[in-house]
This record gives sequence, structure tokens and C-alpha cells, in this order.
Amino acid sequence: MSTGPAPGSGNEPDASDASVDPGELPAVAPQLRELRRRAGLTLEAAAARARLSPAHLSRLETGRRQPSLPLLLGLARTYGTTVSELLGETAAVADPIVRAGGPGAREADGWTYWQAGGSGRAMQALRVHVPYGRSQGELVRVHPGEEWLYVLTGRLRLHLGETEYLLEPGDSAHFDSMTPHRIGAATAGGTELLFVHSLLQSSLAGLCLGGSPGSRGSSGSHP
Repeated sequence: MSTGPAPGSGNEPDASDASVDPGELPAVAPQLRELRRRAGLTLEAAAARARLSPAHLSRLETGRRQPSLPLLLGLARTYGTTVSELLGETAAVADPIVRAGGPGAREADGWTYWQAGGSGRAMQALRVHVPYGRSQGELVRVHPGEEWLYVLTGRLRLHLGETEYLLEPGDSAHFDSMTPHRIGAATAGGTELLFVHSLLQSSLAGLCLGGSPGSRGSSGSHP
């Protein structure tokens, strides 16, 4: 099965789309234009990110060509959305209630967290256990959005820029997460906290905690 031209060629032939029956997919042209404009991208900039030629992307946006499934996946990644949104499908209404026996605990780099809010929202809410003495507490984070945390048990050490704070149970913090920050447990048994992060539109808008073990560094997605 052919996968089309090599990524980055910028000269993808029309045949990669012409093989798709226009009746098989809903018209995506209006969604493509709207998502590109919402992302604040010119036709040229969006085409470069999607590894297409501007002329090819223009034909997709004007409905003169229907994209193949690989192209739909690539465009969804470019605009930070899903194929369903590209196809104009309406998402199901999210359940506003998260039950105590809902999604189980997950671990990432020694931290344990539980979902405390709905998925697919612009704001994520988690209950987090930060273990004592783990290396992740030494990682400095910088990423778009705002963060709010509330200490449930144990003591928490919070570094914001050049300032260090020691938070006790019942203390909370609310800050712009573009401020370099890191947190760590200051109690031998670890610290448990509630954590809320507002996700802004950006390439970093992923899960705030629990990325792959290699997703570290100053632009990582942990708090």
C-alpha cells in the first residue's frame, strides 16, 4: 500500500488525493480554513508545518481536492486537533461528574496521579502524590498556561523563578506556568496535592503529568 511521497518534499502530486472518492468523506474545506485561521497561520506557514506545498493546501481548503486519510492525520496534528473535528463531527457531551471509583492511578517518573476532572477540557484537574527524594523534583518547567495547586498532606517545596516556598497542608499556590518552576516533596512520606492546569492553545497542550519517560527538560509538560 502506497503511503505517498516522502515527508518534506513540498511537491506532493495530486494523485495522492485524487484516489479518494469525494463521496467517501465529508467536505473538510471549511474546517481546514477555520482551523488554520484559528491557529493564526498563513497558508504558507501551515503548509510548511504539514509538509505540503501551499498550492496543495489551497486546493484542499477550497474543496478542489479531498484529502487522503494520511493527509487528514497530518493536518490534525498540525492544527492540534482530531480527525473528527476536521470532518465536522460533533463531539459527545462530556460527563461533568468524575466518580471516586473512576479512572485508576497512573504513574510517571515515580509520581502517582488520579484524574479529578473531565477529559478533553481546556483545564485539567488531578490529584497527585509526589514522592520524597525523586529526581523529577529537580526538573525546571516552563510551558504555557496557569497552574493552581492545593496541598492535602505532607509539605511541598515550590520554586518559582528565584524564590522558594514551603507549603503546608491547606496552603495553595496559583501562578503563570511560563514562570520557571519546580516542585518537590519536603516530607519523607511524600506529598499529596490537588493540581489544576489551564491548557492554552500550543504544541505543548498535552497531559500536564505523566508524559513519556523521555519527555523532560525546561519545556516539559509536568508542573
